[in-house]
Amino acid sequence: MLRDDLRTLWTEPPPPDVPGRVWRDWALLAAGLCGVILEVVLRDDVVWRPVAVALAVWMCLLLLWRRTHPLAMVALGFGAIILLELASLASGLRESVGLYTGVVVVVLVYALARWGAGRDIEVGIGVILVAFVLQVFTDNVTPPAEQGAGLVFLLMPLVLGASVRFRTTARERQLDQVRSRERERIARELHDTVAHHVSAMVIRAQAGRVLARTDPAAAVDALEGVEEEGARTLEEMRAMVAALRSRGTGAELAPLAGVADLERLVPAPGGRLRVDLRLDGDLDALPPQVDAAVYRIVQESVTNAMRHAVDATEVVVGVTGGPERVRVTVRDDGARTGRGRDGYGLVGLRERATLLGGELHAGPAADHGWQVEAELPRERADDGAHPRRRR
Repeated sequence: MLRDDLRTLWTEPPPPDVPGRVWRDWALLAAGLCGVILEVVLRDDVVWRPVAVALAVWMCLLLLWRRTHPLAMVALGFGAIILLELASLASGLRESVGLYTGVVVVVLVYALARWGAGRDIEVGIGVILVAFVLQVFTDNVTPPAEQGAGLVFLLMPLVLGASVRFRTTARERQLDQVRSRERERIARELHDTVAHHVSAMVIRAQAGRVLARTDPAAAVDALEGVEEEGARTLEEMRAMVAALRSRGTGAELAPLAGVADLERLVPAPGGRLRVDLRLDGDLDALPPQVDAAVYRIVQESVTNAMRHAVDATEVVVGVTGGPERVRVTVRDDGARTGRGRDGYGLVGLRERATLLGGELHAGPAADHGWQVEAELPRERADDGAHPRRRR
């Protein structure tokens, strides 16, 4: 079983989107170099002082590439330790060579488990163990119990890095599931819209066939109506293709909720929160997918305010329809605690807005409370790329 686990770990890919160098890396480097300087000035018991200083500075410099090249940094860091131990063994030295600042090597161990591929982790652990065994072999002063504690201290960052990696991967997987469910929900809503257009086309075509012999002009009007419905259906189908990234299962054929249904979100008098709904601009001819998205954004935001807003008394909802874009704002007047990152509901809303060509932002308001802002285009950018044919 251990062999199977090692084989599985060997094929594990590195985490995606490895971050580049940030200010914390330079701060860590500066702290390490300051530690080297302090030890050189204050300590008189440093063995092989130039070598010890060079090794400590080398360890600090390796921190700058620990995320992008974790195995190489571990190999270079612990390889230097191995060479130093071999030199100590050859010279007959029985004292420990190095500065206390060299403890920064544990950061390289953490980065190996956090950012390395599976094969990098296995090879890196091998290098670490070789360095430790050689150090134990050359150290005749440190008791075995302390050496065992040192191994535990050395491997703890490895466990911590693997734990952080697992938690991050699990959250990303949950976020992907939320995005997938939101796409499926959009696809079901668009399915209803397209079905409505196709039904209208069938009815108009049947009417045109009946009127073709008795009233040709009316039949032509019916055919033009079929053409209009067909063009709208093609637009909705293009939107469906953009939204449906994965295959859905079934369709819910309930009527789509939209701006006209926002009044249902206003709680009854006497509720904990008062919802102030403000509608402005042209909101009567929104595309079905935009209409449904506005309702979902307001619904999720009002629900979050009721659940998470501390000491809130009012939620102000504003929906403004412009000539090209629809703007939605939802803001409460309460305090927010424990909100370090977006919940899964906001992740789904942001995915929906992105698929429709818009954007959504959520966070603390300027003075107090929590605010959700979204802008959605009335029409997709590619809707005008296919002009309708006229007879």
